[in-house]
Amino acid sequence: MTLPVNQEQPKVMHIDLNSCFASIEQQANPLLRDKPIAVAAYDSPNGCILAPSIEAKRFGIKTGMRVKDAKNLYKGLIVLTPDPPKYRIVQRRFLEIFKSYSPTVSAKSIDEAVIDFHGVKLKKDISEIGIEIKQRIREEIGEWISSNVGISTNRFLAKLAASLHKPDGLDVITHENLIETYKNVGLRDLHGINFRYEARLNSFGIFTPLDFFNAPLTLLKKRVFKGISGYYWYLRLRGWEIDSIDFKRRSFGQSYALKYKTADSKKLYPLLLKLCEKMARRIRKNNLTARGVHVACSYTDGTYWHKGEMSSNALYSTFEFYEKAKEILEKSPQRKSVAKLAVSAYGLVPRTPVQQTLFESKTTKLRILSKALDKVNDMFGEYTIAPATMLGLKSEIIDRIAFGK
Repeated sequence: MTLPVNQEQPKVMHIDLNSCFASIEQQANPLLRDKPIAVAAYDSPNGCILAPSIEAKRFGIKTGMRVKDAKNLYKGLIVLTPDPPKYRIVQRRFLEIFKSYSPTVSAKSIDEAVIDFHGVKLKKDISEIGIEIKQRIREEIGEWISSNVGISTNRFLAKLAASLHKPDGLDVITHENLIETYKNVGLRDLHGINFRYEARLNSFGIFTPLDFFNAPLTLLKKRVFKGISGYYWYLRLRGWEIDSIDFKRRSFGQSYALKYKTADSKKLYPLLLKLCEKMARRIRKNNLTARGVHVACSYTDGTYWHKGEMSSNALYSTFEFYEKAKEILEKSPQRKSVAKLAVSAYGLVPRTPVQQTLFESKTTKLRILSKALDKVNDMFGEYTIAPATMLGLKSEIIDRIAFGK
């Protein structure tokens, strides 16, 4: 049986800020406006570009490009390093705007979100609401910040609609223009289709989104994806919602590409401690504990080592995580120069109140201390109070914005 295309009125809106980090920098500093700029992880030649401005994109400068390669395309490129607190403030502001239209708002990353209008009594056409939101972003956040709005019957098509006319576009995909839309985009324009999936689809004679749409369910489910994913794609392509579930976080992690590669444990341990501190603060902020710790090392020779272990007790304080991570790192059979160090915590469980006793244990004291230090650092700034082991690391493992929720 062929499933029909979803013909209901579109009630899902996807909003994506254009060249987010770069636009925010141009909003904050008018002298940067109308100039090719890029926000990069580092401003050194090998630094990775995170966000080129609209002006920089006109010279072919793209996200993921090295600074030196971007400057080969345009010598006058202005390169800035990230300012995460600034970007988070903007995100909070645009989420406040979205929540004034619907209680169902999902932040998909630092620069994009989905508004679900199901169950909301609309006083005007949803396209008019989209235009109004775009205008409010400019008026309430900054006139230099533009956005793309996509509207459809599910999140997948709404995101596709938001990508059709960048920058500053607004598009609606319905059952009436769905086929025409598929005729004008490529497979990798579809969210979730990367080079690997494109190659897999090609091997089964699927070369365009229209081929994908017309592919029989049995082919997608039994041969292309070999499972339920094929059925999900069949539904997605027809405008039915199957992506509205926001899954619970399963882990927290931090990683750091070392500026100065080293095999010296005395230099690696302070970095490991700082990674644990950043990770543990996020875990405590979410009122969770973790049972497992995973440590990974990428070496300068291109090899890789990792190991995870469960703890007999739920971990909460920074030093509990650090002691476990250090114990794991010491088990590494390699003593090679480390290029990248990563630590993550898994087996997350809600934190339960600790039963007070007459004589508090070392663990209880550490947990109380960790919570108190978090309050101080929240009030006066990150690492206002920090372990002595981390002295001299203020410029190491700096704050970063993750590309994802």
